[in-house]
Amino acid sequence: MARTKQVAPRRPKRRQSDRVASTAESTPPSAPPSFSVKILGNSSLLLQISAAKLFVFVFPDVGPGESSSKKRRNAPPATPTQRKPHRFKPGTVALQEIRRFQKSWKLLIPAAPFMRTVKEITTQFAPPEISRWTAEALVALQEAAEDFLVHLFEDGMLCAIHAKRVTLMKKDLELARRIGGKGQPW
Repeated sequence: MARTKQVAPRRPKRRQSDRVASTAESTPPSAPPSFSVKILGNSSLLLQISAAKLFVFVFPDVGPGESSSKKRRNAPPATPTQRKPHRFKPGTVALQEIRRFQKSWKLLIPAAPFMRTVKEITTQFAPPEISRWTAEALVALQEAAEDFLVHLFEDGMLCAIHAKRVTLMKKDLELARRIGGKGQPW
């Protein structure tokens, strides 16, 4: 890293009458002379001390064929106080959900949509005199449906793993239904 030091030349001493007459001069008479230091490398740093104040300026270097906007896009964010939100690694939340649902005993399908679906299917396929369901019958039907679906997904996942995949596909569920004899295959 190349470093260069640039020091401003000293001014010749002025007479006392010049100091009093000069009101445009902003530095007090006892202030040290100003100088600047330039450090070259990945970014240029300009350090300027004048009138007992310290100023630090950082200018990004722009290489050949590279724009300063490209540097700014790749640079880290300017505000270090702002933290990124916490994110779990892929698959961690899925495993947490699996453990949580395996521990729970509650039904996973919402009751009201399930009841609406059962009553809709009843009106399509059953005779008109069968139109009412007791609450216990609907709960028993929902438990049986969820148990069927859970075991179907388990068998389908085993078929996917056997095929050296982690993604569950339609053909895995079809194979699981066909092997297990659960309903018509498709």
